[in-house]
Amino acid sequence: MVIMADTDDTQKMLQIIINGQSSFRQEMLKKFDQIDRKFESVGERFDSLEDNLTARINKLGKQLAYLEDDAPTREEFNTLEKRVVEQKSILPHN
Repeated sequence: MVIMADTDDTQKMLQIIINGQSSFRQEMLKKFDQIDRKFESVGERFDSLEDNLTARINKLGKQLAYLEDDAPTREEFNTLEKRVVEQKSILPHN
């Protein structure tokens, strides 16, 4: 009888340990899932931010290209003063 009681106690203790490990494992898996979800959301935000920045850089690049096309060249700038003086001499004086 004493041997059977010891065996029952041992089995109960073993079952308690196994249940504790199982509970711990489940908690850890939940935490890992939460961390995975957070990393996914950070990745999505990063992708969105990257898309927005790329669009802004493209827009600025286009604006700079158009501005560059509208800007006078050095030769045009150097002749600009001559044209302004010529236009002033053509305009009637008040």
